[in-house]
Amino acid sequence: MLIGGYRIPAMASLVVWAIVWEIVGRADLTLLIPPLSATLVRLAEIAGTESFWEAVGITARTFAAGSAVAILVGVPVGILMGRVPLLDRLLLPWVNVFISAPLSALVPVIMAIFGFGETTIVLTVVLFAIWIVILDARAGTQSISPSLVEMARVYGASRWQAFSKIYVLSALPEILTGIRLGLLRAVKGVIIGQLLVSVVGFGRLFEIYSSNFLMEHMWAMLIVLFGLAFLIDTLLGAIERRVDYFAGSRN
Repeated sequence: MLIGGYRIPAMASLVVWAIVWEIVGRADLTLLIPPLSATLVRLAEIAGTESFWEAVGITARTFAAGSAVAILVGVPVGILMGRVPLLDRLLLPWVNVFISAPLSALVPVIMAIFGFGETTIVLTVVLFAIWIVILDARAGTQSISPSLVEMARVYGASRWQAFSKIYVLSALPEILTGIRLGLLRAVKGVIIGQLLVSVVGFGRLFEIYSSNFLMEHMWAMLIVLFGLAFLIDTLLGAIERRVDYFAGSRN
């Protein structure tokens, strides 16, 4: 980022927002926004409690399970949609509907079927993450040059070899983009699922803190969640940049 000809690190914006947060909190403009320093102190206190680490374990477990299902199902489905026109015409309208629909409204339906437990949260994560994974894998597959596929057939490549060495590798930049965006949506899904279930994980902590109007505790939990989303975006973004050269193999 360049300002006045000087290169400013991207993290500088976070420092600016932290200063603004502290000023607003110290000014006592509203009870809803405590000072950042007090929130960080509260976060350190919460991090030493058993309930926090229990919530972290449940959240990490459901997030990992739902994300794994979304990736393992979404990538193959997206590749197949990109290579099989009939399947694409059958599934694409539904994928577009679900990616633009208010998915939170479907969580009570899942809850009514599977109950108030981790299964509901895992399925909510899948519901939020899988559609963008499918669309990006489809887009990457459709960008592959037909000559690569023909060359694989000429040299006697099996369908599995063509799938793993042509489709997956050539579409890898878009697949990784879909996975990164899917995981960010999965963070939203796991929290929405827990908030609606309100008996496990961070949803239970949010319910306790909000009912007792413990705003420092609430913001401390939000910092943890925003930090998780930022970490996922940064790590997968770095991996995407390292594999961009695969895009050139499609031409």
